[in-house]
Amino acid sequence: MSSLPRGVAAFLLALLVALSSLSAFAQEVTPLRLSYVEGEVSFWRFGAEDWAEARPNIPLAAGDELYVGRRGSIELQVGNRAFVRADDETQLSLLSQTGDFLQFRVTTGRVSFDLRTLPPGLTVEVSTPNAVFTIERSGYYRVDVDGDVHFITRRGGRAVMVPAGGQPMNIYPSEEIVVRGNEVARAETYVAPEPDRWDRWNYERTDSMLDSFSERYLPPGVAGAYDLDHYGRWRVVADYGPVWVPDVVSPGWVPYSSGRWIWDPYYEWTWIDDAPWGWAPFHYGRWVFLGGYWAWVPGPVISVAWYAPALVAFYDIGSSLSVSFGFGTPGLAWVSLGWGEPLVPWWGRPGFIGRPWWGGWGGPRVINNVVVRPTTIINITNITYVNSRVNNAVVGAHRERFAKGSWRDAPLRLTHTTQTQLQPVRGALPVKPEPASLIAGSPRSVRPPEAMLKRPVVVKRAPSEPKLPWVGATAPRPDPKVAPERRFVSVPARHAGAPARPEFGGETGIERARPPLPPRFEERQRERAAPSLVEPRTPGVAAPVPAQPRVMEQQERQRVPAEPPKLETQRVPQPAPAPMVRERERVEAPKPAPQAPRVVTPVPAQPRAMQQQERQRVPAEPPRAETQRAPQPERADLPGKPANRVFRVPGEENVDGDQRRSQGRP
Repeated sequence: MSSLPRGVAAFLLALLVALSSLSAFAQEVTPLRLSYVEGEVSFWRFGAEDWAEARPNIPLAAGDELYVGRRGSIELQVGNRAFVRADDETQLSLLSQTGDFLQFRVTTGRVSFDLRTLPPGLTVEVSTPNAVFTIERSGYYRVDVDGDVHFITRRGGRAVMVPAGGQPMNIYPSEEIVVRGNEVARAETYVAPEPDRWDRWNYERTDSMLDSFSERYLPPGVAGAYDLDHYGRWRVVADYGPVWVPDVVSPGWVPYSSGRWIWDPYYEWTWIDDAPWGWAPFHYGRWVFLGGYWAWVPGPVISVAWYAPALVAFYDIGSSLSVSFGFGTPGLAWVSLGWGEPLVPWWGRPGFIGRPWWGGWGGPRVINNVVVRPTTIINITNITYVNSRVNNAVVGAHRERFAKGSWRDAPLRLTHTTQTQLQPVRGALPVKPEPASLIAGSPRSVRPPEAMLKRPVVVKRAPSEPKLPWVGATAPRPDPKVAPERRFVSVPARHAGAPARPEFGGETGIERARPPLPPRFEERQRERAAPSLVEPRTPGVAAPVPAQPRVMEQQERQRVPAEPPKLETQRVPQPAPAPMVRERERVEAPKPAPQAPRVVTPVPAQPRAMQQQERQRVPAEPPRAETQRAPQPERADLPGKPANRVFRVPGEENVDGDQRRSQGRP
């Protein structure tokens, strides 16, 4: 084969470099997903007129604010194995986000960071009124802000704290640090207290979400796999491989018809689906129509998941076509992409926008039912999207309603459409955003107290400044009610001046029955119903053991020795039992008949069924008769022999074996 001309080779090399840079741009930021909402939760984006009701599946952007009201809680997903959860009366903000940095702001309330897997190179910064915390490794972290700041690490978690006006300090695993003061804060360290109901709920919910069999069909890092387990079924189709079919949809449903368009400062127009499973199927993969039903195809599993704001093709319905389609005014229509079809980006830098892009798709690249080869010349003005031939698959809206988010009240369905009638959009969408576009037409919701919004925080890195999206608008001055003042601290070199302390703690078809849904945090209502049962906790003092059995982490079980049971009479020393999942409860042994096996009766106030694994690990205790006496070790009065062990029986003095025998007692 003859070599290519030098000019052609240089052009191909430059093209490959440009494509690689475009792929890197598209993968630069994967938004956090608001995956769980309970109770009163409010959402605000810079430029919006007021706080709106928060809905699941919102992709958060830098500058977004969340407020959890009464009896509320939320969950944010960072990929598929890291979670951020907040309790009621909590104000949480996402100050900045880049490919390797996340910056949160907590002015009051309780926030947990359950980071089972932290992507390499990702740094999480948590800014509070008294100190800033930097997290660079996986673990469980908890921040409580109520005047003072409490920061707790578990499961091998480790962080660096910089107080206001102070020096950096390392926070080691299984520690609690309390920061008091404002201008010049002081810190006190304690051993981490026992996990409470909030911690245990975080553990249990994360465990249930990680046990997902849908992950095997998705690229690593895709959030929402556990939703696919609960709301649909996987099938294997000859032409497409594994496909996922939702269980219940409304009559006439088509992809991208039950949701809203919201303006994202980074990705511009972004789809938010109303379905609880509406994250992965609308930001990854493709949709296909299989003989009467719609199925989502993730495609061949690839090593890197690339997020897209929506996988649709847009059509511009101008004035000449609006009358024939019944619009009356110019409109905008869209249809889901089919198997292997390219996405024409409407966001991004010059050179990326308007060009066919298959980012995140590992299958064949198809245009007009023809597989695209590396040498194929693509004409994006002549693409017929296969799903546009499905009846009612093309959804449309007036431009004004599209921008306001009110098109959902009366969506337009286009039937028997052809490529010659619809004009594909080859770049930015012909719809300008407005303040209502930032909240996607959601109703107004509770506004946080002014004290929360005006409370300053300590940061190490200046947050990114949000910008108004519409052209020609004048950015108003930051209102201290919605853009609170922030304090900046001068931070020395990393870990510089950190006190040297000893480290402790450790590092840490239908294929099967559908698992139960992840637990919801409802114990809070029982706590409010019986406030007298909730006692304030002093920092550094372990919380009281709850009435229900506590699930302990593997590292905690290794560090906590099991307490041997106390019996009324002398017993033979038993070998140390294996670590147990739950603490053993104290039992009372009834007095059996001579030579009869001993029956152990649990305490009536708290019966507990022991797990099968625990029954296998707990050594059986031999039967005890009234006159039977356990053999004693040899006495210590002989040279080289161990001392005779003496057991204390309640209500008696310590006596050795000879004295017991002389008194006729076993």
